[in-house]
Amino acid sequence: MADTLAEATGRQRRADAVLAGGGPAGNARLTAWTGLALLTLFLAELVTLLDVRGLISWHLAIGALLVPPALLKTVSTGWRIARYYTGDRPYRESGPPPLLLRVLGPLVVFGTLALLGSGLALIVTGPRAGQASLGSVLGFPLDVLTLHKAAFVGWGVVTGLHTLCRLLPALRLTLLPPTAPRQAVPGRWRRAGALAATAAIAAGLAVVVVHAGDAWRTLPERPFRHHGHSKVEPVR
Repeated sequence: MADTLAEATGRQRRADAVLAGGGPAGNARLTAWTGLALLTLFLAELVTLLDVRGLISWHLAIGALLVPPALLKTVSTGWRIARYYTGDRPYRESGPPPLLLRVLGPLVVFGTLALLGSGLALIVTGPRAGQASLGSVLGFPLDVLTLHKAAFVGWGVVTGLHTLCRLLPALRLTLLPPTAPRQAVPGRWRRAGALAATAAIAAGLAVVVVHAGDAWRTLPERPFRHHGHSKVEPVR
């Protein structure tokens, strides 16, 4: 916990090695920029929860925009983990994150992919199939919509903790003015290209998802269940 707090508050920093292709330092910057993009989009997505029906098109679009950067961040962090545990010297010398963050990391990845995956599944299945019973757990009906809500709760807990621990270090690598001269890290244009390509793919996916989600935009005022079956009807 002490190590986590020290890194979260900037009192302790990992000395990421700088290599010709960027190395651990380049990887850290790519992960930081991607994380900030995800945080911005997630905050926008939370705003749509204030009126999901009225902002459903925005909810669908932003949800789709989240998928490519979430995958990019998973790849960038996964790459660092793989290089560290396979004994790559620069990554070993840069060191691992504190233990708490190593535990939170996989939970954040799993929660994010579960949240976005269940959201995309709802788009594919539509309102009726998305609320059709898949069974029950402890007497509670289980369907894709319920799984999406449960994934949101779990994701919110672990991602909130992760964000508190990672926000300041990410800002110092990206937006905040440096407290000391920064060493130039090669691979800047490759990182920018990866982010630009991710943004373009995200925009295209958002257009597809919004068009595919027509059924959700035409829901009646109050969808409800009837005798244990998923049924979408206007309340009379």
